[in-house]
Amino acid sequence: MRQQRTEAAAIEAEIARLRSLALDALRRRWRVVFGRTPPAPLSKDLLGRMIAWRLQERAFGGLDRESLRFLDGLARHGGSPRRRLKPGTVLVREYHGQRHTVTVAADGFEWQGTTYASLSAIARAITGTAWSGPRFFALRPNGAPMHSKNEKGVRGSRNGSHGAQA
Repeated sequence: MRQQRTEAAAIEAEIARLRSLALDALRRRWRVVFGRTPPAPLSKDLLGRMIAWRLQERAFGGLDRESLRFLDGLARHGGSPRRRLKPGTVLVREYHGQRHTVTVAADGFEWQGTTYASLSAIARAITGTAWSGPRFFALRPNGAPMHSKNEKGVRGSRNGSHGAQA
């Protein structure tokens, strides 16, 4: 147990030292730690963070198998997992005094009698400008609606309301 604390203190000290290194010194340290030249566009901060991660990984172990599998899936399938909104979920947004209701369908999103492939397409149709649909409809990353303490009715504020109903 004592050796583990000593090792942790040594890693902490090394990471603290990394913060004080100049960019060229960090690039040299990268070559030692990773065994190759660092990518040119990496900033000093990112170089330091990645070196610190590798030092910790070597000292305390890397990611577990499940995390590695998850990250591999993200890399292979391009990006983060899609939101999981169940068909039948109703999203409500008030914009410029007009209430817009979107129903989640199995093959997209229904708004004003038309099915759209994405919420962003609907947000663009409503506003006339490029919007992130999930942000326009105030969805959290996992698809859940964001709520505020003072929501009423259509979940509103003076400049637009957000919300989802399941």
